[in-house]
Amino acid sequence: MDGGIDVGAGGDGRRPRPTLASIAAELGVSRTSVSNAYNRPERLSSELRERILGHAERMGYPGPDPMARSLRMRRVGAVGVLFTEQLSFAFEDPASVDFLAGLAEECGSRGDSLLVIPASSGSESGNAADLIRQAVVDSFVVYSVAEDDPFLGAVLERGLPTVICDQPTTVADVPFVGIDDRAAIKPAVRRVLGLGHRRVGILSVRLSRHANDGPVDARRLAGARHHVQRFRVEGALEALADGGVAPASVPIVERHINDPANNYDAARELLTANPGLTAVVCTTDTQALGVLRYARDNGIRVPEDLSVTGFDGIEVARLLGVATVVQPNRRKGREAGRVLSGAAGEPGAAPRIILPTDFAPGSTTAPPRQPTQPAQPKPPAEPPRPAEPNEP
Repeated sequence: MDGGIDVGAGGDGRRPRPTLASIAAELGVSRTSVSNAYNRPERLSSELRERILGHAERMGYPGPDPMARSLRMRRVGAVGVLFTEQLSFAFEDPASVDFLAGLAEECGSRGDSLLVIPASSGSESGNAADLIRQAVVDSFVVYSVAEDDPFLGAVLERGLPTVICDQPTTVADVPFVGIDDRAAIKPAVRRVLGLGHRRVGILSVRLSRHANDGPVDARRLAGARHHVQRFRVEGALEALADGGVAPASVPIVERHINDPANNYDAARELLTANPGLTAVVCTTDTQALGVLRYARDNGIRVPEDLSVTGFDGIEVARLLGVATVVQPNRRKGREAGRVLSGAAGEPGAAPRIILPTDFAPGSTTAPPRQPTQPAQPKPPAEPPRPAEPNEP
């Protein structure tokens, strides 16, 4: 009838949204066959699969609902990555970028995606915890958080497969992937000691969730809950003590935020308050880069006037010749992904994987400058001899 409505159309004259069931009915095949065309193509002949996909495309059917499929399979294909930093840090910090790249490589090989969950110290506790509780993921990677971080507890309460990377090191029955930070920094310290340095300072990133931008005393170090930085500082002090340098004589400056502006300011504070230092040991490469910038701007020659070492082995530091402890950040990410897939560690046990590190001597260390010798006063000039009589 002219002007009539198609019996297959909805009440507003538009065709109903196609579904898996309607596609199956229109083709005279089972719903399982339509599902297999998308999810298990090897179970269909190529002719039948092409027929199903072609008809579905013509009808505007996008395929099975991924959420419904996830509910059926109890798997969503996503790994949650807990970062207790601002979200931008995950894409700006070179060591974090390398770690995420390695994790993405391993997870991507299994068809899994990453969901980065930022829960920085400035986050509203309730909102960040809700992000963790509501995250639609199959598992978690906890990346470098403090031992007393409340967001770690929120992750563990989910009861999903979880691996901790870097820190904390004290959680029982949870897989761990990291390095021996205390031992790893010692070759850098031995390098400056071997060159003759005895006036050495240390720059550290945050030791606690509670901000401190300034000097570090023994009490703060002993109570530090950020194990990575604590162990690096303690390892450096142990190596200095082994070399005859009293730990109490070593100035330490901390910055809560590890970014270029804060690292530059930390270098200024350390070197202004301790002008006699001949070497600075940094617990990150980005801090070492801050020292290099401050030195350049203030006429301090590296390494002639000041030796500098870093930690991480990030590409820009290596290109600039920074003497640094090289850790395998990308491999660390891959190992975390392998642990989640059950491909690493001993079956039935929570694996604890400690990766090796190396020291690259670079070109930012040299023997300490010699103290400037005071200028010797010149002997007074002899007064001019008076002219003899009749002397021209």
